[in-house]
Amino acid sequence: MSQIVRTRPEGSARPLSDAYDTALLDLDGVVYAGGNAIVHAVDSLGTARAGGMHLAYVTNNALRTPDAVAAHLTELGIPTGADDVITSAQAVSRLVAEQVPAGARVLVIGGEGLRVALRERGLEPVESADDDPVAVVQGYGGPELPWGRFAEAAYAVARGVPWFASNTDLTIPGARGIAPGNGAAVEVVRIATGAEPQVAGKPLPPMHRETILRTGARRPLVVGDRLDTDIEGAFNGEVDSLLVLTGVTDGARLLAARPEHRPTYVDADLRGLLTGQPEVVGTGDWFRCGGWTAKAGDERLELEGEGEALDGLRALCAAAWTAAGEDSCELDGGKALARLGL
Repeated sequence: MSQIVRTRPEGSARPLSDAYDTALLDLDGVVYAGGNAIVHAVDSLGTARAGGMHLAYVTNNALRTPDAVAAHLTELGIPTGADDVITSAQAVSRLVAEQVPAGARVLVIGGEGLRVALRERGLEPVESADDDPVAVVQGYGGPELPWGRFAEAAYAVARGVPWFASNTDLTIPGARGIAPGNGAAVEVVRIATGAEPQVAGKPLPPMHRETILRTGARRPLVVGDRLDTDIEGAFNGEVDSLLVLTGVTDGARLLAARPEHRPTYVDADLRGLLTGQPEVVGTGDWFRCGGWTAKAGDERLELEGEGEALDGLRALCAAAWTAAGEDSCELDGGKALARLGL
């Protein structure tokens, strides 16, 4: 796929909630963290929905069912139906169903969300490698998932049973910090077997396909906190994206982003849905946004001016991404980011 290399965040004269028909929102690190709503999320989403924007929640976390996720969001003050939730469990179950006979047995290494999604596709979840499964599906099972479940997966995969994974996120944010994600569990089975799974979740096409099939979005905006799943998934799906800085991505990672990890827009939190986005203007070697100007020097990124910190970050992105081109910017941005408090 050939795409234009993004060299700066884009501007928008219209609020993003008006410019796009559907927000495809990640959950962990965007809407909530550790079960609690992230600041400004509830009010911002309520305002966007009242203005006519369709809200869909797209998560790589395969542990919970769409009903459970919708109930949780509703409890937080974000009225949601199960049809508005799309999970990697649904995406991987469709992928499996396309490759195995109807009614086939599938060994499940994960939680209830994965079992429900498999049954929705007419497949039979089983618990043991000795139950003659025709496929192994691995999804996030929570911190209490017994170690023996990985052994069951390894036994079956070593016998040649096709192996699928809902996603390969190495980490997952929680109330107490960053914890190992499903990708870490997938590594356990990979190390034991030497095999490679077929993966459905973000940033890969099966997840984007599942999302579009279920939402019918015509002009979607992906909203996420992770460069390697949310933003890369938008890039692969050739749709626009908004990065919010409420999750795992910080300023240093953003400045070093490769082309597939560069978001269309950058904002602090979900309030960014309700506003336009300031334009970054190039003036010679300098890039200006708001009251800030930024430049790629010989060894570091340089920043001058004053004003909103996010404007400074946008200007720095333009300087870093332009200097890097199709690579990752290796210039030191630490001093400039510290000046912005980022």
